[in-house]
Amino acid sequence: MQTRHFAQLIFLSALWGASFPLIRIASPAFGPWGLAGLRCALAAVVLAVIMRVMKERWPARSAWPRLAVLSVLTIAAPFLLFNYAALSLPAGYSAILNATAPLFSMLGAAAMGDERLTRRRLAGCALGFAGVALLVRLGPVAVETQVVLAALACTLASASYGVGAILMKRATLTQQPLGASAVAHVGATLVLLLPTAATIPSMRPTTGAVLTVLLLGMVTSGLMYWISMRLMREIPATAATSSALMIPLFGVTWGAMFLDEPVTSGMLPGALLVLAATVLITGFNPFQRRRPSREGGNPGPGRQPAGRPGPPPSRG
Repeated sequence: MQTRHFAQLIFLSALWGASFPLIRIASPAFGPWGLAGLRCALAAVVLAVIMRVMKERWPARSAWPRLAVLSVLTIAAPFLLFNYAALSLPAGYSAILNATAPLFSMLGAAAMGDERLTRRRLAGCALGFAGVALLVRLGPVAVETQVVLAALACTLASASYGVGAILMKRATLTQQPLGASAVAHVGATLVLLLPTAATIPSMRPTTGAVLTVLLLGMVTSGLMYWISMRLMREIPATAATSSALMIPLFGVTWGAMFLDEPVTSGMLPGALLVLAATVLITGFNPFQRRRPSREGGNPGPGRQPAGRPGPPPSRG
């Protein structure tokens, strides 16, 4: 992996980690449906403007149905579920639970024949789900029905990201990242249009919440989705998943710094198990020195090509 790729992964992780505290601020003001719809609409507008400026063509109509499925799995459904969870869970919780996305991506890839299940990966799955249970049980938030439902929502959102990751990777092989990103957000906007409109009377926007939605929509949604799709075309899928390991660190840090969320020792066992599970599943080891041939676009004999479907960075 080149230095610029690693720097981009850290940059993406920092911004996606920041999205969890932002969601925590905006969701009570706009509601889960309203926030998801506004975020998608803003992202779609930003990407459409960029396409206009760059004079890039929209994808062929025949590709829109596949991109519509992508928009539901990687945008609309996760946005809505994380927004719902933010009404009850601290941002750090959601960020850590988001790290389970590679678990579901691996299971989905195996089911679709893109990847092979191994003992190490199955052990990672078991370890990851145990970490989620420990996090909910030992964290600073009292275990109540609403908290359990919110944690389940985060886990479902991560599952949606994980399965959608396979389609997202495939889309980068047949479509231009900018056009695919724009169509995906247009599709998500249309899916959320009616529910968002229905919740307008109950919205209670504040200046801070409005600014937060603008950041979520234009930066962490539109621009970052496009950048992540571009990055996935240049580095192996295994390298791309490494950002999932860094997002919890940033999510917990931003939540503690800007929302005064508690960080207790009780969160540590669950967080470590989730991260250890992700390492087992992705095979990513930050301390292992990799040979250049395993990082670039020309794989050696018997190695998986960099463009083969696999899990991308996950985010909130």
